[in-house]
Formats: sequence, C-alpha cells, structure tokens
Amino acid sequence: MELISKQVICMYFISESVCVCVCVCVCERERERQHALKDHNAMRRLRRFLPYPFRDILQQGGSAVDGAIAALLCTSLLNPQSMGLGGGSIFTVREKSGKVTVINSRETVPKVFKADLLKDCPVDFQMGRWIGVPGEIRGYERAHSLFGRLPWATLFQPIIKLAREGIALPTVLNRYLLLLRKLGETSPLRKLFSNENGTLLKEGDMLRFKQLADTLEVIANQGPDAFYRGKIARDLIQDVQDAGGTLSLEDLESYKVKVMDAWPVTLGDYDMYVPPPPAGGAVLSFVLNIMKGYDLDPSSVVGEQKTLMYHRYVEACKFANSRKRSIRDPAFSSDTEAFRMTKDELADSVRGKISSNKTHNSSHYSAGPSWDHMGTTHVSVLAEDGTAVSATSTINHIFGSKVYSPKTGVILNNQLLDFCGLADRILAGEQPPSSMAPVILHSATRQKTLVIGASGGSMITTGVASAIMNHLWFGKDLKEAISAPVVFVDSKNALKFEPDFDQVKRQHADRTPATAAAPPAARLL
Repeated sequence: MELISKQVICMYFISESVCVCVCVCVCERERERQHALKDHNAMRRLRRFLPYPFRDILQQGGSAVDGAIAALLCTSLLNPQSMGLGGGSIFTVREKSGKVTVINSRETVPKVFKADLLKDCPVDFQMGRWIGVPGEIRGYERAHSLFGRLPWATLFQPIIKLAREGIALPTVLNRYLLLLRKLGETSPLRKLFSNENGTLLKEGDMLRFKQLADTLEVIANQGPDAFYRGKIARDLIQDVQDAGGTLSLEDLESYKVKVMDAWPVTLGDYDMYVPPPPAGGAVLSFVLNIMKGYDLDPSSVVGEQKTLMYHRYVEACKFANSRKRSIRDPAFSSDTEAFRMTKDELADSVRGKISSNKTHNSSHYSAGPSWDHMGTTHVSVLAEDGTAVSATSTINHIFGSKVYSPKTGVILNNQLLDFCGLADRILAGEQPPSSMAPVILHSATRQKTLVIGASGGSMITTGVASAIMNHLWFGKDLKEAISAPVVFVDSKNALKFEPDFDQVKRQHADRTPATAAAPPAARLL
C-alpha cells in the first residue's frame, strides 16, 4: 500500500462558443482527469480563468481542434517535462454528425535499434536508445487538415511569442527540476533550465525557450514538413545521435499518422468512444464493463456497499492489468483480443471470477511482470456546435529520455520503454502500447456530453474509470466525481491510495496477500 500525493495546476479558457479545460497535473489532485461538460453555467463560472494567449484562438473562431492544438502547444512550455514536439499524441474527435474519429501520432520504433533492447528494461531508461520517432507535429497536421478552421500559422503565433518572452517557472516544473541535479552541469537539458551561472532556475524565475521558439516559427511558416525534412530534421537527428539515439532522417521522413474510427462501448444510458490499440481504451472499457454488471447506483457508495464496490473495482482492475499484453500495434499484431475487451461477453465471464469477500495472488489474474510509467498531459475541448476533442500527449517519463536537442529546442521521448513488460520483441515502425485513453461519452439523445482523459501514465485507467463511475452511476457532479479520492491499482496489482481515501475502506482493501507486499509507488519527485 502506498499513499499518492496530489497536486494540480488547472487553466481554463473560454470563448463565446468553446469551453476548453486544460489541467496539468502531478500525481493527482483534480485527478489528472480533464473534463468539459456542455453546461453554459459552467462556462460562465470559468470566465475568470483566462491567463494564456491561446484563448485568442477560440475567440477568433477557431474550431475545437484548433483550440486543442494551441492548448497543447502552450502546455509544452508550461509542462516541458511531460509533453512536447519530441513526443506523440492521440486525439479523439467528435464531429457535428456524431461520428468519432481517432488520430494516432504515437511514436514508432526507428528502423535501426538495439537488437536486445528489451533486455535492458527498466535499467537506464532515460537514454538515447529509448527514443522513438516523434509524431506530435504530424498529429497536429492531420487533425488540423481534417477538422481545423483557422490558418495553421495562426495556431502557433501566441505560443511563439510566449516562448520568446518567457514564462514564470511554474510550481510543478520547479519540483521536477530536482531530478536534473543528478545531471552534470554540461548537460544540455540542465542548461535549458539553468541561469547564466549554471544554477538551476527556481519557481517564479523567468524561463525562456528561444531555440524552441525559432523551431516553432519555422514550422508555423513553412508547415510540418519543416520538422521532418530539411535543416530542423538534420539538426534534431544530429543531436539525438550524439546522445546515443538511433533515429535517422529516413525515420522522420517516413513517419505516418494513423486515422481510424473510435470503438463504441455502451455504458447504460451513455455511449463511450475509445481509441483502439495501441491506446488503452480497451482496458478502460473492460474495467467499466465489469463494473456496470453490478448495477451500480448512488446506494453503492454508502456503508458496507461502498466497501464491496471498491473491492470489486480493485479486482476488476487487477484482471484488466493481466490483459494489457493484448494492447499492441494492430499493424503488427491482431487486435481481436483487445476488441473483445470492449464487449459485455468477456466482462461477464471475468466478473464470475471475482469473489465478493476475498482476493488472490497474481497467478489468479494471469498477471505477468510489468512496469509503471508516469507523465503525459491531457486536454479536453467541447464546442457549442457539438464538436469535441479529447487529446492526450506525452514524452513518456519525466523529461522523457532526458535528451535535449540544443539546436532545435526539443526534448526527446523515451517511448520505447512502453514495450517493457508488455512485449517479447519489437519491430521497426511499431508503436508501443499505451495507457492513454482520451475518450468522449454522450447520452443516447446527445443532450449530455462528457469529454475526459488523464495524465499519469499507467495510472490513467483506474483514475479515469473512477471519475466516470462517480459521475455516471454514483450521481456525483463533475467536480465531486473528479476530486473524490481514488485507489489506484498499479501494474503489479499493488494498491496506491490518495491521502484522503477512506481509512476504513483502505484497511479493508489492503488486507490480502496481493497487496500486503506492495512495492513503493513510483515517486515523481
């Protein structure tokens, strides 16, 4: 058992027609889940939160996708430890017609990589060898070409200005800078966050991204190809290879975004749309499908029923962990088993294996070795015209690979680490599995919409599932649903509790062999 500390920075942006909620979180407070509800009263309450320039994108008539792209670009300055141009993202987009599309720009395995890379798991996970081919900008390009409204360059202008002028170093980023103390003073990444004397910046100090601003300006004016071909690409590859990475110009030039239909899942009166593999939508669906079979309602979180509900929920999450190996890139592996996870038949079968008064050792759940991954950033956008975007972006671990390209201003991912514990081998071009689950739910009449997702790496599944259950079945409003304390089930089936979690329920959940020897939670600081 381990306590999870909670902290969040939330920024809200509003125009006359679009509500955007961007939450940048560290190991939970508002639950690292982002949400937006089609609620005009909520929109009025958010009008006081207008601190960053990309709100102008919405006020200029930008679409929900325009707003999401601008929000993510801005977040790459505020949360450079979690996401940026050196990573990848998944967009789940609902059109006016109700059709839901997924745009997958996850990183891919480069054409050349260390043959026995997975034998290094999880040692030395922040090195150049773990860098995947970044897809972030290509993802923005495809999303904008399909659903954008404003000119491409317009989305970048306020962020370029902010990068040049600088921002006051945020509280959360300040805490993560402690991780850079272990790096030598000559480390390019450490230099980025240090003053002229080589001392790490502190909270409130002015932080500028001059080189990144130059890169963004070229991308804005010349288009996404500028990042994947030409001078920026050559400079990026040189810096990566100098740091021990294997990326090549051919990798960048050949990168392709994947566009597909979202997978639908029925949750009572709501339809939920989840991203297919290699995203984690199927795992989230599996947990919720198991839980909906218990006919949950507000009485399920009262008295002894609450204890029983949490016990069943924890067990469902343990069974879900055992099925994460089914989440693979469908271009290289069958997604049949993953698709089964979205269906009631499998959930019904597994529910029959859940005991109401005991839990079990790992073998009962067919659980294998795995590793937890932290990080990511999520953005939710809901427009008055009915369009919506749920987008999650990441460079994987905190500061990714810790490889910084001084020529381009880009921090590179360590996304290949996501194969650890979930794959026996990897192939060039393959996308690693992910827990990211940017989802959109709406009622049968589409009068109610919930746009939700999370940061937090492998804790995303349990976090998002809790928030959805709280709102859909337990009668909690959005604020309550998201802020309610959560028990997380990590990849080793150990329980991690947020500090405010009910002490009695915590002791009840932590009574079994499966949790008594739980390893410490992955610490971010």
